[in-house]
Amino acid sequence: MSGFVSQFRKGLLELCLLNLLSTGESYGYRIVQGLRDIEGLSVSESTVYPILARLKSDGHLRVRTESSSGGPERRYFRLTDAGERYLADLNRYWDEVAAGVRRLRGRRAAKGAT
Repeated sequence: MSGFVSQFRKGLLELCLLNLLSTGESYGYRIVQGLRDIEGLSVSESTVYPILARLKSDGHLRVRTESSSGGPERRYFRLTDAGERYLADLNRYWDEVAAGVRRLRGRRAAKGAT
């Protein structure tokens, strides 16, 4: 069972990460904490940072660095205009797929009720 969970989570992380950033800029540790608050998506920084780097490279994120009084500099991530459009596309696709899965599950439940 853990194999399919791992694959499923990989596909959801980007969608969830971008939705987290849709509310405003944030830094890596806070993003990881936000993802950990979603049941079933507990992740580590080593999982999140490569996704952030790829999204930046793809032009979906802008990054700024700010000094921190309590340690190393913080890198703040925010969606670019292209990132906003990409997220809208991902959310639309997710809604379509989720609706289809709900319909399929409803058919199964209806069949079991007869």
